[in-house]
Amino acid sequence: MRHAPSRRRYVLSRSDARLTIASSTLSAAIDPIGAELWSLQDAAGREMMTNADPRWWTGHAPLLFPFVGRSRGDVYRLDGQDYPMPQHGFARRSVFLPIEQDDNHLLLRLEADHETRAVYPFDFRLDMAFACEGATLRMTATVTNRGETAMPFSFGYHPAFAWPLPYGGTVEDHRILFEAPEPAPIRKVGSEPGLIAHEPCPSPVNGDTLVPTYALFDGDALIWDDLASRSLTWGVPGQPHLKIDFPDTPWLGLWQKPGAHYLCVEPWAGMADLVGFTGDVWDKQGIMALLPGDHRSFRMDVTLVSP
Repeated sequence: MRHAPSRRRYVLSRSDARLTIASSTLSAAIDPIGAELWSLQDAAGREMMTNADPRWWTGHAPLLFPFVGRSRGDVYRLDGQDYPMPQHGFARRSVFLPIEQDDNHLLLRLEADHETRAVYPFDFRLDMAFACEGATLRMTATVTNRGETAMPFSFGYHPAFAWPLPYGGTVEDHRILFEAPEPAPIRKVGSEPGLIAHEPCPSPVNGDTLVPTYALFDGDALIWDDLASRSLTWGVPGQPHLKIDFPDTPWLGLWQKPGAHYLCVEPWAGMADLVGFTGDVWDKQGIMALLPGDHRSFRMDVTLVSP
């Protein structure tokens, strides 16, 4: 077990002390800043995540907490009081403390302090566990309410996987294959930056198959809020590819900046405000209520599949 000294929660720069776990098939590097998955490589050292080219986006896999997406005006209202909140919350820029680590397992923790309570007045704990098990990286986020009142929150993952993956095939050859057909309409970003349009859009999925193109993301993310699947694959048919399971998150975002060499596959429990939303956070779509003493976990597994 490894402990780290107390330190300021909010940070603006990245850590040089990333923590590495591995199995015989995979290795993963995690930054304590944001508990962010920084790298996922196979046994040959081939990278399956973004190259973080600063021309596009330098993120890797931020955690979205205590809210997914953007609040209108970067402010949310709770019981008549307004609080500032950056897009996707503050966990992505906070220092998580290492609690446990061995060769293939890591547990990082973020707890409420005076800085977080100033913008989110709840006594929370967010544990982020990573484990390399064979060809699978297992990630489990557990949110606990340590306070005395119900706590509103949402949670999401935001990993950016390489596009193209390092196993052959062009950008155009890659496919998202859902575990079930996805005919339901999707949502897109609307007239206010980062907020969700009220009007749904036709599904870009043909049966269970999505052929991603840069042009699909000209208007920002694709968002599924009526999703049948809790699993999908990413890669070139017939080549090694990634199987991504997200049993605890009912919604999904796909995002990239057109032309960049990544595709973000984002399982969400919650999403951004709708365009024009002015209500209390309890009325925001996707908000969950966590009762005092309760906890809730969200799992995401990434498996390297060799045909």
